[in-house]
Amino acid sequence: MVIPVHDVNPTRRTPTVTYALIAANVLVFWFMPGLAGSVAGDSALTQTCNLHAFLAHWAAVPQELISGQLPRLVPTGATRAGGCALGPPGYEKSPELSVFTAMFLHGGWLHLLGNMLFLLIFGNNIEDRMGHVRFALFYVACGYAASYGFALLNADSTDPLIGASGAIAGVLGAYLVLYPKARVWVLVPFLVFLPLRLPAWMVLGFWFGLQAVYSSGEGVSEGAGTVAYAAHVVGFLAGMLLAWPLKPGTPPPPEPRGLLFGRRARPGW
Repeated sequence: MVIPVHDVNPTRRTPTVTYALIAANVLVFWFMPGLAGSVAGDSALTQTCNLHAFLAHWAAVPQELISGQLPRLVPTGATRAGGCALGPPGYEKSPELSVFTAMFLHGGWLHLLGNMLFLLIFGNNIEDRMGHVRFALFYVACGYAASYGFALLNADSTDPLIGASGAIAGVLGAYLVLYPKARVWVLVPFLVFLPLRLPAWMVLGFWFGLQAVYSSGEGVSEGAGTVAYAAHVVGFLAGMLLAWPLKPGTPPPPEPRGLLFGRRARPGW
């Protein structure tokens, strides 16, 4: 898998929505029960039970999205006999709203940082092209499309669906439509990390191809089986469709300026 570092595609205005989304994701993650409990010194079981209860309340669950109903018993956050206690939900939960809240939840630092890296590199140009308000609506729409698309394909699943990946996949799909020839510096792991400057259509096309293959179950390791690859695919396609009407009026990327890797370039962030 190639690791994007930055794109050679300058923007005309500050991507305030992109920065705000990154800040919100980091802030929410910092206060999630798992991390907060670790800092407070809670036991591993207590942290796990608190996290399960938190996700039951705020994460999107495919079965709930399709049925519109909450389960009779959910994790309460308490521990019992070496496990987590279950009980009737003591809260009101809107499955529709849970899609939005789930976009700001992540399962670990690697999950969070990987998502924020892609959003930082590619989100600024899409926000620049769409404008702040339309970009915010576009981001949320792609997240909803990804979550409900995954739920339709996995209607019986009770596993919580979390992360900004579906919405960010929509950003990548829009970037592919609007800036396919923009250059992206990536690191390619081959004995060492090799820096290469590749066209966006190659980087994003390769990324989408991997998600499509993995969503079919091919080439997926046991540890990666919990990743919602189908949500990435749906989000990416939704982003392409929503961005397509803007394609005729998309200006070509400005001539890069500044020095980078011995060539004149100005990073997109």
